[in-house]
Amino acid sequence: MAKKMIAVVPLWDDEKESIWMLPGYMNGIKEAGAVPIILPLTSDTKDAIEIFDRCDGLLLTGGHDVSPSLYKEPRKKGCGISCAERDLLESVLYAYALEHNKPVLGICRGIQLINVLQGGTLYQDLPSEYVSNVEHHMEPPYTRTAHEVNIRKQTPLYELLLTERLGVNSYHHQAIKKLGTDLEIMAESEDGLIEAVRHTGKEFVWAFQWHPEFDFHVNQNSRKIFEAFVNACQ
Repeated sequence: MAKKMIAVVPLWDDEKESIWMLPGYMNGIKEAGAVPIILPLTSDTKDAIEIFDRCDGLLLTGGHDVSPSLYKEPRKKGCGISCAERDLLESVLYAYALEHNKPVLGICRGIQLINVLQGGTLYQDLPSEYVSNVEHHMEPPYTRTAHEVNIRKQTPLYELLLTERLGVNSYHHQAIKKLGTDLEIMAESEDGLIEAVRHTGKEFVWAFQWHPEFDFHVNQNSRKIFEAFVNACQ
């Protein structure tokens, strides 16, 4: 039986002007039994769509801040650099995934991008917009727990992990502000930030603010997230 193939959006290095990839994304997929395929990063999305069409699912990775123009807000002082090619490519890929019922897993930037594409907004910079004692931008090692999240019962994430409290790592300075349409909250941090969502109209469009790619090799719950994603792919 052929292995499932997962399209992975690459990260972009502005200084080197090159794409790159954290091995955790790739290895998390491989450990779950699928083959990761790194997509080209281009504003000409035809080739990327042709490759994605042959894949079974889409992984939206971390990286640059989502451009505030996508949610019709001016860029604030604390907002980081955006990547126009990524914003465009991921917007097209996400729409294609929804149209063709391909499973999607979003991580960090991925949850933020999905929320924006569903009509939501973001805190552009948590330290200046959302005062909290919770550690959302941790230092290495990323295999440790930065804070806990509360998982809502009656959600697929609770059914998968069978726990209402989960310790997670955390490395972000933006987060969901206004929740997008058709999205259901599956987990929230101790200070009320949205940490996990799903698309209620699709079989598997899940997204997380924390980083299962950093600790799946030592964390069973992170492995379960990757496995659930791959198992949902046809």
